[in-house]
Amino acid sequence: MTNEQLYLAIGIPTLLNAAMMGLLIAYINAKFSAVNERFQSIDRRFEMMDRRFEMMEKRFDAIDRRFDEMRDLWRSELHRVEEVLDARLKHLEER
Repeated sequence: MTNEQLYLAIGIPTLLNAAMMGLLIAYINAKFSAVNERFQSIDRRFEMMDRRFEMMEKRFDAIDRRFDEMRDLWRSELHRVEEVLDARLKHLEER
């Protein structure tokens, strides 16, 4: 066996194994990238849902403020009615 045959007998399988390992690593990397992209799309969906919930929360806060304003308005109106009724009762009592 000559030196060239020895180099070819050792070199070709080594290069073939290296190429196969490179292809295997590239395939695994592609699979991980696909899974990572899928998780990122799920994260984007959750972010969209979070934004929707924030918008709903803002709307409910606005409705709560409106109810508080209406409650204050009713209190002031009822206070005014109470004063009018008190004045009328005093007037009736004086007669």
